[in-house]
Amino acid sequence: MSGGIRELYERGRELFEKGNYTEAEGLLKEVIKDHPGYADVLNKLGVISHLNGRYEEAVEYFKSALEINPKYTEASLNLAITYNEMNRFEEAQDVLEKATRIVHTDSGNLDPYVAGKLANEHYKIGNIYFDFGLYEEAVEEYRKALKLRPGLADVHTRLGVALRYRELYDEAINELSKAKQANPYYGPAWVQLGLTYYMRGLPGLAFEEWENALKKNPNLKEAKTFLHLLKREE
Repeated sequence: MSGGIRELYERGRELFEKGNYTEAEGLLKEVIKDHPGYADVLNKLGVISHLNGRYEEAVEYFKSALEINPKYTEASLNLAITYNEMNRFEEAQDVLEKATRIVHTDSGNLDPYVAGKLANEHYKIGNIYFDFGLYEEAVEEYRKALKLRPGLADVHTRLGVALRYRELYDEAINELSKAKQANPYYGPAWVQLGLTYYMRGLPGLAFEEWENALKKNPNLKEAKTFLHLLKREE
């Protein structure tokens, strides 16, 4: 990189990091005009385009960055996020799966930071499927997230609820129990486990679960409500 281009890049990077994207964009475009092979610059331009709502343009920048460096995980994640914003969920999923395959180290273990980022994207895609009532697809995404980052109480809980909606009660109970083990103070896991017991035809266990939930968190309104309703039924 020549001295003049390096100065443009450094100034553009500094402005980008400060959030001055309008000025940064102009400088980074000057850099990429003469040196189109800089994946980092393409990724930054993609981020700026995304933030300005120019999603198609952002996609092209991220894809170009990945053509130069297929292991550029940040560009992969940014591309997946952009596809999500465009409701192109299958393409987002494909990008995440490809990134997961590529960024494995020689030992077969994924860098923890990268694993966390990828897991979070799978979790968000799972939530989108869940919100549309596509529980089977949601279950698949939650499982992918947990494969990357085991022991996330919120993901186990969401997986358990999705399984319950598919009437797979025993699997749901297993996942919700894992959520409790991962974080005994995560109230939603206790509440949802009690509800799953109740729907499984085990009101005694449901009652016990909600009572224990309130011992952990006396302000857990859902547990109070369910206990009140259960007592009224009795």
